[in-house]
Amino acid sequence: MLVKGSDQIIPSSGPQRFNIPGHAHEITFSCFKRKPFLDADTPKLYVVDSINSARLNHNFEVWAYVIMPEHIHILIFPKESIYSISGILKSIKLSSAKKVINRLKKANPDSLKMLETGQHKPKYRFWQDGGGYDRNYWTTKEIINQVEYIHNNPVRRGLVKSPDDYYWSSARFWMRSEVGPIKVERECFPVI
Repeated sequence: MLVKGSDQIIPSSGPQRFNIPGHAHEITFSCFKRKPFLDADTPKLYVVDSINSARLNHNFEVWAYVIMPEHIHILIFPKESIYSISGILKSIKLSSAKKVINRLKKANPDSLKMLETGQHKPKYRFWQDGGGYDRNYWTTKEIINQVEYIHNNPVRRGLVKSPDDYYWSSARFWMRSEVGPIKVERECFPVI
C-alpha cells in the first residue's frame, strides 16, 4: 500500500506510521482504561510540559491541540525531513506519565490503584497501551477541517458552548489570538 506523497511504506511495530516530509500529523492518545485522569490541572500541566519539551527535541510545530479529560488530540508538523512520530509520541507519553506517577507516589499513594496494570512491569500506567491514533494530512482543506474537529471536541462533549471557551485548547489562539498553555506556531501552516 502506498500513501499519497510517498513512494514507500515506513514499517513500524504497532500501528502503521507514515513519516512523510511535508505532512501534518493528527495524533490522538488516551488515558489508561479511558479514565478521566486529565480532569485535574496538574496532570494537564505535565502533559503541556512534555509536549513543549518534545517540540524542542524533535523540531515540530504544534498547529492545534485539545486536552480532554481522558484523551488528547494534537496536530503537529515535523520540520525535519527525517522524523519519527513514534519517537515524538514516546517523548510526550513517557515524560508525562513518569511525572504523574512520581507525584502520586509522594502526594497520594492510594490513588495509584487506578493506574495499576496487574503486571510486574509496568506496575502503573497513565496512558493506554499502544501508539494511539495517527493520521497524515497534506492538503490545506484536510488540515483546516482537522483543526476545527480538534477545537470542537469540548463543544461536542458539552464542556463548553464555544470552542474558544475551553482553556486547554488552541481554539483560543485561533479565534481570539490568545496564547494558551501550548504555543501554537504558524510558520509552516498552509496559507488559507
